[in-house]
Order: sequence, then C-alpha cells, then structure tokens
Amino acid sequence: MERKYDLEERLIDFVLQIDEIIEQLPNTRLANHIAGQLVRSGTSPALNYGEAQSAESQKDFVHKMQVILKELRETRICLKIIIRKPLLENHVVMPVLVENEELIAIFAKSVKTAKLKL
Repeated sequence: MERKYDLEERLIDFVLQIDEIIEQLPNTRLANHIAGQLVRSGTSPALNYGEAQSAESQKDFVHKMQVILKELRETRICLKIIIRKPLLENHVVMPVLVENEELIAIFAKSVKTAKLKL
C-alpha cells in the first residue's frame, strides 16, 4: 500500500484548527472582526485547493495556488494580531501559527515550481 501525504486532508485539518481558535475568541469588537476574517481566510485555502486540482491550464493552476498563498498570509496576520493583543493564550494559537507557516512554505514552493512550467 502506497503511503501518500494528503495535502487536502491537511488543509481540512487546518480549517478545524482555525475554527477552534474562532470559537474561543472573546466577544469584543476586535475579536469579532478578526473571527470574521479568519472564517474567510482560514477556510479559503482548503476550498481553493479543490479548485486548483481542477485547473483548466497551468496558468490557471498557478493563479489558484497564488490565491491559496495570499489567504494563508492573511490568516497569518490575523493569528499574529490574536497573539499580540492578546485575545487568546499563546499556547492555543502558536501550534496553528506554526502549521500556517508550514503551509505557506509548501504553497510558496509549489507556486515557484509551477511557474517554471509556464
């Protein structure tokens, strides 16, 4: 049996981690705003990854992967705001931020590689 790491599953797990953070945020104006942003930017990479898998061309694939990267970077800023404010304890947010950074590295490399094929 072939053992293959499934990036789609990792992105879905990331959505669930983001949800855990969102549900723990306090009910303040800033936290509610950040929660709304995180719902969008934190779930978008998983959804757009599905779109990228059905890209109509290499150029379309690169574009969709760049959208994923953009959303991951937006999510990183939200997580950093949560830490810096602080809206939650660091031990709650840091593992998700680390996963976010790893996903950024994966998608940045993927975009770079995909652009070479254009």
